[in-house]
Amino acid sequence: EGETLTVREQEVLQLVAAGLSSKEIAQRFRTSPRTVETHRRNIMQKLDLHNVSELVRYAIRHKLIRGEE
Repeated sequence: EGETLTVREQEVLQLVAAGLSSKEIAQRFRTSPRTVETHRRNIMQKLDLHNVSELVRYAIRHKLIRGEE
């Protein structure tokens, strides 16, 4: 595994994996969707992930979100 994620990146990862859009995440954090996109890009780069489905699988594997029951 590469670099560790910041607390905010971990929060963004959980919310992206849970299915929230960048706009929804931005509203929650009172920031811009562009900032959320930057966090998402940094997360994917740090973890060597290439799309959202890989990001979701990573989150499930690392118990950041629960998979389907």
